[in-house]
Amino acid sequence: MAANPKDLIHAVAGRARKLARQDHPRVSVIRLSGVISGTSSPGRGGLNLTALAGPIEAAFRLRDVKAVALAINSPGGSPVQSALIHRRIRALADEKNVPVYAFAEDVAASGGYWLAVAADQVYADRNSIIGSIGVISAGFGFTGLIEKLGIERRLYAQGDNKSMLDPFQPEKPEDVERLHAIQKEMHESFKALVKTRRGERLPKRKDKQLFNGDVWTGNKALDLGLIDGIGDLRGVMREKFGDKVKFKVFGPRQGWLQRRFGLSTRAEGWPAADPSDWADNLIDAAIARAHWARFGL
Repeated sequence: MAANPKDLIHAVAGRARKLARQDHPRVSVIRLSGVISGTSSPGRGGLNLTALAGPIEAAFRLRDVKAVALAINSPGGSPVQSALIHRRIRALADEKNVPVYAFAEDVAASGGYWLAVAADQVYADRNSIIGSIGVISAGFGFTGLIEKLGIERRLYAQGDNKSMLDPFQPEKPEDVERLHAIQKEMHESFKALVKTRRGERLPKRKDKQLFNGDVWTGNKALDLGLIDGIGDLRGVMREKFGDKVKFKVFGPRQGWLQRRFGLSTRAEGWPAADPSDWADNLIDAAIARAHWARFGL
């Protein structure tokens, strides 16, 4: 029976596409840029599993993908979202048997480093800021201010600890002790993850130095075993997969202000439709900016 000409054309075209993919290896690039935030509101933007689940799945589903590269530029944020994103990347890497490489840009610190160790190998620029393996909480106390303004604080709660660390009440030593206990548990979880993922690459008997919340440039991070090499995404991937490697980028769409400071794209124009939007966005931007400022960025 004679073959259908259309079937022959499709077969030849499919073969040509397959050969082209073999000649041009494909690497998925997941952009992880910004503060890691539990909220999915447009005001804060930020990195969280809700926003990234789709791009991560798509990156690993890319046909004939040779590797997934994480382009990280994050000062950290929510430990829960850091863990959720990390686990989703590792689960798909193991399921698809696809190697993962992380590339730190300006900074991969705190939760940003938590994301980096989802990779099998981590690279950074010589001037990248790496580390901050610790836990931090920050807030304000307004007791003096409300007294000067003649404001009376009224608070009603059930449960002795429901009003823990209320910024409008004097700080209680027992509340601080309770917070430290929570932070210690999170810190131990972070340390255990880094030790598991980095393994023998970490120097022995260096726990006190590695896990004290300090940060280092790329060169020192390499000496400490926190990264595997100095290099950028394009250069390292070309070394591993050849000069003809092709990249496909995945990640949530963000404007420049949202990427850099967590400011909503709706706040990039002027005037705002609702003046309260600007106030909310500026507060959110200030919070995000504080995360970057800790590292001089």
